[in-house]
Amino acid sequence: MKTSAEKSVQHDTSICFLNGNYIPLKDAKVSVLDRGFIFADGIYEVIPAFAGKPFRLEQHLKRLHDNLTAIKINNPYSNKQWQVIFTNLISKNNYPDTDCSVYLQVTRGVAKRDHVFPDDSTATIFAMINPLLPANPDILARGLSVIIREDIRWQYCNIKSISLLGNIILKQEAAENNADEAILVRNGNVTEGAASNVFIVKNNVIKTPPKDKKLLPGITRDLIVEIANQQGLNCIEENITEDELLTADEVWLTSSTKEVAPVCFIEKKPVATGTPGQHWAKMYQLFQEYKDSLK
Repeated sequence: MKTSAEKSVQHDTSICFLNGNYIPLKDAKVSVLDRGFIFADGIYEVIPAFAGKPFRLEQHLKRLHDNLTAIKINNPYSNKQWQVIFTNLISKNNYPDTDCSVYLQVTRGVAKRDHVFPDDSTATIFAMINPLLPANPDILARGLSVIIREDIRWQYCNIKSISLLGNIILKQEAAENNADEAILVRNGNVTEGAASNVFIVKNNVIKTPPKDKKLLPGITRDLIVEIANQQGLNCIEENITEDELLTADEVWLTSSTKEVAPVCFIEKKPVATGTPGQHWAKMYQLFQEYKDSLK
């Protein structure tokens, strides 16, 4: 784990992209009238990069474009232009051969505070690099611990909005209960985690909730489904009840940073034997093989 001093050094030397310029992160500034600051009026993406290559870039950029369209912000760049920006950022931050993640945020820009969209604002575009550390073997061996909470968020969770207060509150509740994540339930059905998608395994069937407005269409989630189908595994997308979650043989969480991680305790009670399951072990291996094939 990096010390505070090491984190400070990284912050001081990191290069970010802001509105067409590559500048030190410590010097980056935006107006207090930016609608991202005033209204959380914007979209974000987190894109892993392995050995300097953005992971599933086409899928991430499609989701970015779809989300910008959903909130009526014009996509400021083509896919090729985004790729050049990310490649430059990775190079300028000396991550050509190591793993990192790109954080990207696009807001509607600076305008007089008014709920109605401004007619002439220019989007604010910000991107930075963060190190992406490999999964801790000790954590994978013991598995994650989660709590269950009512899904208190808004009605369009499929949009990757920078308005994350609901997620933050739920994630904080997990931390205060010595848990790694909160799994969310709405009308008796599992939606997702506060910062992850959810899978269960029961009687050798892998199941994850279907994509709709109640959950984010995770890029890693989709890849897990894709790999399972390619391998002939029984993977279905349908609603998961809270009771199914609590009686599952295995539970997994997926995200760009978690990849695919086993959940071994829910509300401090073990999932099955309380150890990572064989289906997770197989999927974790297949996921790593997929990553290696891209290098």
